[in-house]
Amino acid sequence: MYRDCTRAQGSLRGGLPGEYHDGLGTKTVSLQMLQGSLVALVTPMDADGGVDDRALAGLIEFHVEAGTVGLVIAGTTGESATLRREEHIALIARSVELADGRLPVIAGTGSNSTAQTLDLSVAVGDLDIAAFLLVTPYYNKPTQEGLYRHYVAVADAVDKPVILYNVPGRTAVDLLPETVGRLASHPRITAVKEASADLSRVARLRELCGAEFGLYSGDDATTREFILAGGDGVISVTANVVPAMMQRMCAAALAGEAAAAAELDAPLAGLHASLFVEANPIPVKWALERMGLIGPGIRLPLTPLSAQAQPAVEQALHSAGVTLV
Repeated sequence: MYRDCTRAQGSLRGGLPGEYHDGLGTKTVSLQMLQGSLVALVTPMDADGGVDDRALAGLIEFHVEAGTVGLVIAGTTGESATLRREEHIALIARSVELADGRLPVIAGTGSNSTAQTLDLSVAVGDLDIAAFLLVTPYYNKPTQEGLYRHYVAVADAVDKPVILYNVPGRTAVDLLPETVGRLASHPRITAVKEASADLSRVARLRELCGAEFGLYSGDDATTREFILAGGDGVISVTANVVPAMMQRMCAAALAGEAAAAAELDAPLAGLHASLFVEANPIPVKWALERMGLIGPGIRLPLTPLSAQAQPAVEQALHSAGVTLV
């Protein structure tokens, strides 16, 4: 599902801490904002940790057939932090090739270094990707002004849309709505993945960023309420396992059908919780292995799902009607 938008391309007025102002020769960039369930795709790996191309192809077909509206490649769930630069680029390029225009590919190219983020974003910028997903710089804990300058530096250097990604529980930094509002005036910063689980932010973000700015939940458990409050969809971990169910729930919420969305979401509640019983993507990779879709590979410092956590994930899969092998 798409929402058509247009954004004016301009330039920063030197030194002022804020808005993007159109200059002479303004051109209009036409965008299509995705609505619904996008999957934060796992990176399938062999037992030795190598990227499994055959399993990657199978996962992408799984999502094409299920009606997922977009693929996010090499994000947190894709173990981007453990990918070498050449692997990272190759994974995005191969995903674009396998998707073959049937699903838009969003490339995760964020890091805690502005220079590294720029380098990787430019390296994949000529691929047929729909957008970049840029996580807030983690570990070094920048100020709001530092976050603002980081994102503007990258957005100025690329010619495709940028989706901001706020996940304070993993990064130890919170991209505040007011900073998102400042960034929203940049013509290539078109959306945010908001994973704070703070539903009060939806209305504030919409107020600050406008109707055409994309708002995506990054928290599966609160996605239904997020969309009903005015969001556009979700970049989902749960969708790795039950993509069609997630898309149907999102479609109902986007249509304002609150009761239907709640009914569709109820069987997924166990997955929303249990897929985070250990650090993501540990549980979801175990679940996909049990479904016969990927092998057992995961890279250190992450380890396979512990024996004591497995029953909770297995029960959630059964409750959602997932067939295991």
